[in-house]
Amino acid sequence: MARTVHTGWFRKPSRASKEIVKDALLRVGMLELRSRQIGELSGGQQQRVFLARALAQQAELLFFDEPFVGIDKKTQAIMFDVFEELKSQGKILLVVTHDLGTTLTKCDQLLLLNKQIIANGSLKEVMTADNIQRAYGDNIFILNREVV
Repeated sequence: MARTVHTGWFRKPSRASKEIVKDALLRVGMLELRSRQIGELSGGQQQRVFLARALAQQAELLFFDEPFVGIDKKTQAIMFDVFEELKSQGKILLVVTHDLGTTLTKCDQLLLLNKQIIANGSLKEVMTADNIQRAYGDNIFILNREVV
């Protein structure tokens, strides 16, 4: 599926496309499970297959919606490694997350939203107690006023 744009509908993938897909599956540790149906894979394995599909598309802009939900630490580490590689290649990654933990420390720029833009910038600029309070209101209790 990842190479359909390059191959075309109803055409067999080229040898080069097959190699690109193989390399992407190898990169995320899923080559050995390539013959399995997606429904037979665990949540983390599915996320790694989706990441391999994104890699095989060779896009300049990649969008990930909650990629860290329901995955194990191994998959999370693989994803962060791949994200770093993509970043070093000059790719743009947009990652939507509700995780206010370590995931945010891996981001260059953050955009905090709640029906409108609350803050935009570096981790230190965005994740302030005031901004978090504006985003979540009374639904969050901040133990330390200095969040970052």
